[in-house]
Amino acid sequence: MQKQMEKSCTLLVHFDKGAPSVANEIKEALEGNDVQLKIDALKKAIMLLLNGETIPQLFITIIRYVLPSEDHTVQKLLLLYLEIIDKTDSRGKVLPEMILICQNLRNNLQHPNEYIRGVTLRFLCRLSETEIIEPLIPSIATNLEHRHPFVRRNAVLAVMAIYKLPDGQHLLEQAPELIEKALSTEQDYSCKRNAFLMLFTCAQDRALSYLFTHLDRINDWGEHLQMVVLELIRKVCKSNKAEKGKYIKIIISLLNAPSSAVVYECAGALVSLSSAPTAIRAAASTYCQLLLSQSDNNVKLIILDRLNELKSSHRDILVEVVMDVLRALSSPNNDIRRKTLDIALELITPRNVDEVVLMLKKEVVKTQNGELEKNGEYRQMLVQAIHACAIKFPEVAGTVVHLLMDFLGDANVASAIDVIVFVREIIETNPKLRVSIITRLLDTFYQIRAARVCSCALWIIGEYCLSLSEVESGFATIKQCLGDLPFYTPPTEESDSQDAPKTSQPMSTAVGSSRRPAILADGTYATQSAALETAISPTLVQGSISSVGYLRSLLLSGDFFLGAVVACTLTKLVLRLEEVQPMNAEVNKVATQALLIMVSMLQLGQSPVLLHPIDNDSHDRIILCVRLLCNTGNEMRKIWLQSCRQSFVKMLSEKQLRETEESKAKTLISQAQPDDLIDFYHLKSRKGMSQLELEDEVQDDLKRATGEFTNDGDDANRLNRILQLTGFSDPVYAEAYVTVHHYDIVLDVTVINRTKDTLQNLCLELATMGDLKLVERPQNYTLAPQSSKQIKANIKVSSTETGVIFGNIVYDSSSNVLERTVVVLNDIHIDIMDYISPASCAEVTFRTMWAEFEWENKVAVNTLIQDEKEFFNHIIKSTNMKCLTPPSALDGECGFLAANLYAKSVFGEDALVNMSIEKQLDGKLSGFIRIRSKTQGIALSLGDKITLKQKGGA
Repeated sequence: MQKQMEKSCTLLVHFDKGAPSVANEIKEALEGNDVQLKIDALKKAIMLLLNGETIPQLFITIIRYVLPSEDHTVQKLLLLYLEIIDKTDSRGKVLPEMILICQNLRNNLQHPNEYIRGVTLRFLCRLSETEIIEPLIPSIATNLEHRHPFVRRNAVLAVMAIYKLPDGQHLLEQAPELIEKALSTEQDYSCKRNAFLMLFTCAQDRALSYLFTHLDRINDWGEHLQMVVLELIRKVCKSNKAEKGKYIKIIISLLNAPSSAVVYECAGALVSLSSAPTAIRAAASTYCQLLLSQSDNNVKLIILDRLNELKSSHRDILVEVVMDVLRALSSPNNDIRRKTLDIALELITPRNVDEVVLMLKKEVVKTQNGELEKNGEYRQMLVQAIHACAIKFPEVAGTVVHLLMDFLGDANVASAIDVIVFVREIIETNPKLRVSIITRLLDTFYQIRAARVCSCALWIIGEYCLSLSEVESGFATIKQCLGDLPFYTPPTEESDSQDAPKTSQPMSTAVGSSRRPAILADGTYATQSAALETAISPTLVQGSISSVGYLRSLLLSGDFFLGAVVACTLTKLVLRLEEVQPMNAEVNKVATQALLIMVSMLQLGQSPVLLHPIDNDSHDRIILCVRLLCNTGNEMRKIWLQSCRQSFVKMLSEKQLRETEESKAKTLISQAQPDDLIDFYHLKSRKGMSQLELEDEVQDDLKRATGEFTNDGDDANRLNRILQLTGFSDPVYAEAYVTVHHYDIVLDVTVINRTKDTLQNLCLELATMGDLKLVERPQNYTLAPQSSKQIKANIKVSSTETGVIFGNIVYDSSSNVLERTVVVLNDIHIDIMDYISPASCAEVTFRTMWAEFEWENKVAVNTLIQDEKEFFNHIIKSTNMKCLTPPSALDGECGFLAANLYAKSVFGEDALVNMSIEKQLDGKLSGFIRIRSKTQGIALSLGDKITLKQKGGA
């Protein structure tokens, strides 16, 4: 049974072994006259055979009772049965009873019904016994001229299968001539495709001859035949680069084919075969057309991937079609939109930036009209894209900044944060826009709903209100948005004693605004001011938002961090007013109002009605502001009015420097080797060469000169990836070279027979653990003494998880045929590092993902490295991640370090890491490394990797 399962299999059918049928029942059903019972019995017999059962007595019954049947279903099942039974004995000789089968097959090949002929020919494609095939060859050849295309199509496939057998060229010497003759007269496209495929596979010269003879009609050929033509061109161009030009012209002519699949393949072929600008331009244009014409989202994503690949090597050409790429934003799918924007942002130049920004502005306006739930997320993407354009080309900022400021009050907080961060950066980098931005910000300040957006806006007001009118407007705006003071009025003793029972009612049910007394659920008036109710229930402020804004409601809901920001902003405005206002009385008046606001916030923070009193940090900051306004020194004035801005400018310059360095690193091109051959196309004959062929020659020479043709993985790197699977003393030595692609792993296993015996039925049996799956069934090989064999194994990977591949090499012992020898192989561990690569993301995005992801792996720091920076760099190197924390934030010696790391897997999974480490008094490092991800696999695997590698210099 074991051997039965190990042999190569052409047919797999699911079978529930719960109720196996007895052989006698099957035999009785086959001997009867009921056709339906025969069909059911044959199906059961086939399933039993496929599952390793042997029913030797069944063969003669089938020859006697099933062979003569005229029923088509019975004949089809009979062929399936003949396909799976053993046709040879233990020595490899064909069984004598197979002669009976030959006669039946010949009769089928001459049968008047075309279906019987077709399925028999299809069956012969899977037959490898030459003794059975040889007598049938004349009948097969006759079917090449049958009137029905179904028969001719399968006859061609049968001829190809026989010709590819080890002795096939002797059995059917005239096969290429026969097929070529059939192809010249064939009208059916599917038959043509099979015939052309046969010539392409077995007689390439004849296929090329046919192609060039009928070149003028290539656009009329069917989709399947055109695909085979493209495959032929790819193969020929790889082996014969000198004639590449004429084949590229054929591909360009096929770009007008009606089939989208053919057009897509043509574009891919052009990119892989040629670097000529004309060819790349045609491919890029084709991809853009497909992007708009195809409705399937998966197809759009695949095409965007192709455009992204094209961008890395042919950016200049893709710049020309950037507006066509952006038309994909019309898709409602946000993944497609995100990928489109990522591609377009890297194709922006001074020439096209105005067009691109104009289109992005139109898209932003569209998000206001629709009621789609993902409009906020899409708007955030657009804001980030416009932000990137404005930083790269400051001159466009003026055209977009005012439009975007309309979205400061956006319900989508992330989108509003992106807008305010954009405004903050633009106001510093574009001094010309400062006055208009400040004016617009003060006008729209009351619309801001989110505390973080409000904090950033207040900082901008405090830093960039410089003139007298701006400082006064800024102060007036903040004061208006804070509303009436005080925020909290303590109840008097008299009203408290009178209305104590009434105030026990839940105040959250009060209805009213801050300008009228609140009415409780029982109809009585509240004993405290309306500000108190709003402190408990911020929703009460809604009635006065049109005149006051959201700032008051945020403060009354207990956000004292925002309160501290308000205090700092007011302090800066007062200090600035002292510089620009000559009248001391006016300055003192404003300072007094600012102090009143700060004291009111402190009073609110210490009131008993809030669920959480003011935190110590915010309390201290507000107190500091109060003290500063009461007694201002020149040193403090300099810190508040100059140092803050200088820090911000330094942060921006560092960010720009970091981005410049990254872009420089991307553009570095590997240099050519000193002894590489360069062809000087100027010295070549140009006779008969088209413009496209000349361009192709030039580009190839340029690529050779700049080293683009050199492979990344040199021989030294290959040797580092070879894993020894068996010991040197084992009778069979095996080693594997592991190649990790994006979604699969290829094992190149070299097996060497170190014995003096021939090893029969040698089989490499592999098993996997983790999200790995074997793609192919193992095959049996015969290994001569001292000889070697290369065996390839493909393993599919479905997620980023550390997987293990383990297995055995099994072969028949020469002394005893029934005894199997097993050599156990070393385990192959698939490293997670092969699947993750450093990536960048915005701090806001990192924080959002950190909050959303459900899997966390917490690894305690346990290392002998005593320097926190050294340990930090060691972890980055070991985990293949990128540090998102700016280098300036990690400068200095303070005994502790906190940083965020980020990486992305080839499957699109995000890996987030936060490192918090501290130096102890004894010099050792302590702390934690937290890993978060959406899936469990990547969190656990990365944690294991860090645990393994963190010892470092141990």
